[in-house]
Amino acid sequence: MYFVRTAAERDLEKVRALLVESFHATYDDLHGKARVDELIAHLLSPPALKARLQRKDAEFLVADDGRNIGGMGYAVMSKELTKTVMLHLLYVSPALQRQGIGRDIFAELETCFPDAEIMRLEVEPRNAAAIAFYRAHGFTEVGRNENKAPGQSGIPALIFEKALEGH
Repeated sequence: MYFVRTAAERDLEKVRALLVESFHATYDDLHGKARVDELIAHLLSPPALKARLQRKDAEFLVADDGRNIGGMGYAVMSKELTKTVMLHLLYVSPALQRQGIGRDIFAELETCFPDAEIMRLEVEPRNAAAIAFYRAHGFTEVGRNENKAPGQSGIPALIFEKALEGH
């Protein structure tokens, strides 16, 4: 049984291992292992994960069974969009998918931002499993981001949004 809780610094090594495994399982066929390795080095370095953990306007959650981290989620209040929380990471170990872990993490993240009216995320257009998950959880497609600006991945993404409860 996995329980969702706030991540701690002691979790970061296991979280990074889960993310590396998940990124390769999800994106290697779409972008190639070398490109995925570049993304991991840039987005998931230990300092990058620690910086996310320390943000005051963010929630960094893990699903923990007492021994292993089975999933993780990370969301942050948008600085650009009013009353909008950005879901940046929601990953479950490939071996544990379709057991409700992602649903439980997502449900907790929805409650963590009482001032937010909208949750927004970007998803790789060919990631059919993630798109199906988000649609099943009430998200609708609202646009597209080509991610061509300096410092961005250059990988296009679909933008999805959902109105949060009570709004």
